Amino acid sequence: RDSRPNPRYTFSTFVVGESNRFGFAAAQSVAKKPGQGWNPLFIHGDSGLGKTHLLHAIAHEILGGKIGARVAIVSSERYTNDFVDALSKNSMQEFRRKYRECDALLVDDVQFFAGRDKTAEEFFHTFNALYEQNVQIVLSSDRSPKELKGIEERLCSRFAWGMRVEIEVPEFETRAAILKNKALAENLELPDDVTALLATHIKSNVRELEGCLLRLAAFASLPFGDPLRVAG
Repeated sequence: RDSRPNPRYTFSTFVVGESNRFGFAAAQSVAKKPGQGWNPLFIHGDSGLGKTHLLHAIAHEILGGKIGARVAIVSSERYTNDFVDALSKNSMQEFRRKYRECDALLVDDVQFFAGRDKTAEEFFHTFNALYEQNVQIVLSSDRSPKELKGIEERLCSRFAWGMRVEIEVPEFETRAAILKNKALAENLELPDDVTALLATHIKSNVRELEGCLLRLAAFASLPFGDPLRVAG
């Protein structure tokens, strides 16, 4: 059951701004030459800023650059569930083959390994096995390796071996560009003044920004809907 990257999350659909430019460049670099440069690549930042998007974009690039490439891209929750299933079914050999015989391993939200000692220990050995084979490892988290709590120091230290990049909250111009990009993808008409209104008032994360746009469009399609009431 190999996970497949989300077809919507590619480098071409990622909106680049000052808040994420370095993270985007680092992701492109490891995708073009997996295992030959920054390994692991650790991407961190608050929820909803595009970390998952970058992981899936890297997976797409690696899969497209090598015929027959195998990429394991999972959330920490999925990895944990697979590990528990393997333990219960006595199929650890199959589990390890899935996650250690690949061209790249990408794990989202590794902060959720906290408190899951057995899973974290297994991932520690998987990390070591892949690193020794120069297999590209890409990880994401809502905090930096030094700020992770409930995970053994030996694993956190390995997270910081390669390149650590932070995705920050996007500035107004990037938020506006994200809205325009989302509207185009969803075939929505988005006036400039509404774009500016949304980009000004919604600053927390990209996911909320896009969600508000879709709610606004849904409300506007209803009889007697007043879109600006939702935007406000």
